[in-house]
Amino acid sequence: MGYAILLIGSGAREHAIARAIQRSPQRSRIFCFASARNPGIRILSTSYAIGDITDPSKVVEFGRLSRADLAVIGPEAPLENGVADALWNSGIPCVGPQKALARIETSKGFTRRLLERHGISVNPEFKSFSSLKGAAEYLHDLGDAYVVKYDGLMGGKGVKVAGDHLHSHAEALEYCADLIQWGGRFMIEEKLIGQEFSLMSFCDGDTIVHAPPVQDHKRALVGDSGPNTGGMGSYSDVNHTLPFLSASDIQDAEGINARAVVALNRECGQPYKGILYGGFMATRDGIRLIEYNARLGDPEAMNVLTLLDSDFVALCQAITAGNLVDIEVKFDNAATVCKYAVPHGYPDSPVKGKKIDVSGMRNANLIYYGAVDERADGLYETGSRSLAVTASAATLAEAESIVEAEIRRVQGPLFHREDIGTAMLIGSYVADMQRIRGTTSQRSTLGHD
Repeated sequence: MGYAILLIGSGAREHAIARAIQRSPQRSRIFCFASARNPGIRILSTSYAIGDITDPSKVVEFGRLSRADLAVIGPEAPLENGVADALWNSGIPCVGPQKALARIETSKGFTRRLLERHGISVNPEFKSFSSLKGAAEYLHDLGDAYVVKYDGLMGGKGVKVAGDHLHSHAEALEYCADLIQWGGRFMIEEKLIGQEFSLMSFCDGDTIVHAPPVQDHKRALVGDSGPNTGGMGSYSDVNHTLPFLSASDIQDAEGINARAVVALNRECGQPYKGILYGGFMATRDGIRLIEYNARLGDPEAMNVLTLLDSDFVALCQAITAGNLVDIEVKFDNAATVCKYAVPHGYPDSPVKGKKIDVSGMRNANLIYYGAVDERADGLYETGSRSLAVTASAATLAEAESIVEAEIRRVQGPLFHREDIGTAMLIGSYVADMQRIRGTTSQRSTLGHD
């Protein structure tokens, strides 16, 4: 009958996970429990059901009916709601940390305090608030270098940065008041200056294996302008580095992830089994942590799983069994570029219910479907990121060229970031890091022939 895998989620990240499962020589069967229809996952699945993916009892019921041997949780909301705990308790091993451990993502205050308690010195200056009391005074202390964050999950959109989104302390306090009204705590943090990157690590509770670093692009428009989004695209470079990072930067980030897993295990008294995703900032004074996530990133999953040259199912089995040390995890030495096509108006007022057409694309294997609805007469936008196009190649320039040519063939009321992965944009990041660090020796492998 083959190995049965329960896949939870229905976005482009989960489509990438489904593709990775399909590539496994173990000929596994996918049973997907989703929050929406995803045509890419559906066609790869033995069974596809739509329901509340944050309801532990519903997920477990579907897992039992599917006779799942193992579960993989894609998004963060099921982790916050204890779905991993319920799966383990029902005898289904799960790639995805249990609720107490998932606080590394679901509570920014928990994460900052955890790192402090365990001597992992990567935090910016910060304070946590449950009311406006003291907020104005702390903003005064930070001056114009501050960030306001919702202390919980907001789909990557709960962060506002001074100078980018907030232009006065009055605006900042108004946003803080909104966050309180929404029922949550908030954080005010020192604004870090530098270049962001993501480092995702596979963990079995003891051993940790690091994926190549990736740079995501949160801003909606060309030139890193416009509102924050869930991520407009991302890229990774050859030799498993990024053009603006040094070897020691990557080693430091890997070490931070490894120490954070140890801290979590000790704090929670249970092993972290899943993916730990560090969102880091390379600054003048070294690597600092922006935030942690407790799952694969979206879009970064498309980059990393495209590069994965090992059996993904075996990797998942090793994570849940606690024997990651016994398998070799390899990634291709290539560059990757991922770009999202999103509805006009995204993220603030996206169009919905409009038809899109991918029939002009030459390589359907480069598509990862996100927020689209599959109807009898084709695909329709549902309001969030519609689809991602991802390619790997020997150089960044080649990978970017492939992706740009393909994503331009998608028809409909969509737009994308044309500059992601381009030499001009990445060159500006390299120059920025040279200026911040006062060096001229940062490496640059932008793929020029």
